[in-house]
Amino acid sequence: MSEGRPFPAPAHRPHAAPTDYPLPAPRPSAENGPQPSSTAPAPRREPDPGPEAASYAYPAGRVAHHRPPHHARHRARIVKAVAACAATAAAGMLVLRGNEAFAALDAPAGPDSRLTTATTADAPDPGRVLQIIAHPDDDLYFMNPDLGYSIAAGHPVTSVYLTSGEADGINAGVAKEASTPPDKPAYAEARQNGIRAAYAKMATGDRTSAWKRTVVPTKGGGHAEVDVLVAKPEINLVWLQLREAGNVYGDAPDSLHGLWDGRVPHLESMLASGTPVKQPFTYTKDQVVRTIEGVLERYKPTTIRMQDPTPGRFPDTKRYTDHQDHFYGARFVQMGSEAYAREVHDRPHFAVQNYIGYFNSSLPSALDPGEAKEKLDILDTYAWLDRQNHCGSAAGCGDLKVADHPSGNRWTDSINYARGTSTSWLASDRDHGLWAFKVLDGQVAVWHRTGLIGSWSGPRLLPGTGMDQGISTVTLPDGRIAAFGTRTSFGARPADYRREVVYAVQRAPGSAEFGAWQSLGTPETADETWTSDISAPAVSVDTAGLPAVYVRDGASGLRGRVQRADGGWGPWESHGGADLHGTPVTATDGAGRRMVFAATTRTVIGWVQPEPGAPLGPPTPTGLPATTLPLTAEGREGGVRLWFRKPGSGNVRTALMTADGGLKVNGLTDLGGLQGFGSVAASGHVLAGRTAGGQLGSDVGVGRPWQRSPLMFVGSPSSTMTGKNMVSLAVVGLDARLYVTSSADSPDAHLAPWQPVGPRNTAP
Repeated sequence: MSEGRPFPAPAHRPHAAPTDYPLPAPRPSAENGPQPSSTAPAPRREPDPGPEAASYAYPAGRVAHHRPPHHARHRARIVKAVAACAATAAAGMLVLRGNEAFAALDAPAGPDSRLTTATTADAPDPGRVLQIIAHPDDDLYFMNPDLGYSIAAGHPVTSVYLTSGEADGINAGVAKEASTPPDKPAYAEARQNGIRAAYAKMATGDRTSAWKRTVVPTKGGGHAEVDVLVAKPEINLVWLQLREAGNVYGDAPDSLHGLWDGRVPHLESMLASGTPVKQPFTYTKDQVVRTIEGVLERYKPTTIRMQDPTPGRFPDTKRYTDHQDHFYGARFVQMGSEAYAREVHDRPHFAVQNYIGYFNSSLPSALDPGEAKEKLDILDTYAWLDRQNHCGSAAGCGDLKVADHPSGNRWTDSINYARGTSTSWLASDRDHGLWAFKVLDGQVAVWHRTGLIGSWSGPRLLPGTGMDQGISTVTLPDGRIAAFGTRTSFGARPADYRREVVYAVQRAPGSAEFGAWQSLGTPETADETWTSDISAPAVSVDTAGLPAVYVRDGASGLRGRVQRADGGWGPWESHGGADLHGTPVTATDGAGRRMVFAATTRTVIGWVQPEPGAPLGPPTPTGLPATTLPLTAEGREGGVRLWFRKPGSGNVRTALMTADGGLKVNGLTDLGGLQGFGSVAASGHVLAGRTAGGQLGSDVGVGRPWQRSPLMFVGSPSSTMTGKNMVSLAVVGLDARLYVTSSADSPDAHLAPWQPVGPRNTAP
């Protein structure tokens, strides 16, 4: 959060969303029963519903379950279709039979299922979560409710605090700030006490639950305090106790920023009063990296949560959109995790999740009221609202700077991932084989299933390090799969920090071999300009056969490169747009034209090719109301269908976008859901996304209730069509292991039991 300064006002406050379009009743929830239909007021302006609207209730790929009699359909099938359906059925049976031991994880919804027994031999591993944050409370503001979900599920969770967060040393609200003497060690202790109380409450319900506090040497040559919750020893807190910047944006050489840039040779410790660490120390840049590497080596996490290392700047003021400690701390974590992956071999694979910080206050609320209240309740504990000395410390039992405004700048209303929102990392080839691409250990991991009923292999790490979370795939006209992402590199100088768009292509259709990563560069001129703030790439291929890649740049506009017929790529072109956030999405419509969409703080902006092979048209308002950040796009029904979340609700919405006669919204519809946040994977008749509670929610057809799976996962789910009526769905769990399932489009459609791919993710 803001350390010792008033909360910075966001440069862009979300404006009220345009009057909503009337929505049909949301789908019934498996847990909450039927929900009342929307009572939204009459619209001020309604888009032309277009030719598809009248039949929208059953869009292509999500068919109604009132079909002709089976014998009539059977007679109408040709021999080839019968063979395809038989193969699809065989694939479904393979999934079912191959996963009887896994049935307890998520039994099929079909009433005739006989998979009622299971063993624990292959139950999902909860994994080990390790969070590294700059200040005490960054986890509560920016990583919750993910943090609370992991604790509630009983997962091992460790939180590591790089700095003491001592600020100006005044533990008081605005009214008493002038009369309270500064005491930096005491304020640092008060914040520690508040964090311990908040974690104890999340884990046990009792903020006074005891901790065991010890001192451990670090790999960087200093000492850290390690706190273990006695009642739940899987909950650990690690305090590295470095000096903080004390300033959100301004020049502060004695800071992580100054150490990174070489303005100071070392950074001093700031020991909290009451800490068992008694000997002060200093760290060089390399020693901070080694210290982080040592913490990772000690805990061997399978999921690392960190802040956003490239948050960007506000276009008007050029000020950082986040605290300098937040993103320079995240850069140290990047270097430490890279060293850990390279040098420590006795470890499991790990995935990374990045979180947006201060800029959440400028975005539409991502959490439903229930989740937001639970998040605020934990901040209330940290802020020590009742002033009772439950911790027995003269320094105080919480952070009174926060007590005047525990919600921060609307930070308890939201959570947003800075990277890893793509839902196109699962792909199917011409032989119905499956390919999954996720980043593990800073490299792209590939899992592969041969054919429709073949066996799985992987994960296999492609050569090349420094890969950021968020891989998107596209199938080229010749059937090869291409994977696109961004890569971060470090050089000898601070200015050498660089992010660039890269891609790798299969050597032949169906081949397990991929070519080397090729760089498409970056539209940014220098890291200092926008802190390398480019989005993950969005990729599509028009019917002219030319792939194009699009990113949001640091100035919040759209940039793109298009491959030429000779295989080379054109320059990064500016396609305009303003106030764009998150990652753009792209797909082709029925005419083979690329359509690109990006969310702003108020609406969604679109771009359309006039015809295949032509340059992208100008930015065009869609008239859609405000959405939460992640968008999903897929070519359907002659246009491109978008899926997104309703702000302050978590409900899934969809609209068909068409371009004939101008960009139009067709049938904006609320599909209900189980609250939650983040990206929605959509293929065929299946929708899936994160629900309240952090688990996977899924919907397998119109009129069917949303279902919840116990699986908790990193990033976003991904799905793909495998044949004409089979959908495959995948997630990577908090154990950094791939899990897959499938669903055939039938009157009793359901997800097959989840199948873990490969061995358990443990150290060799």
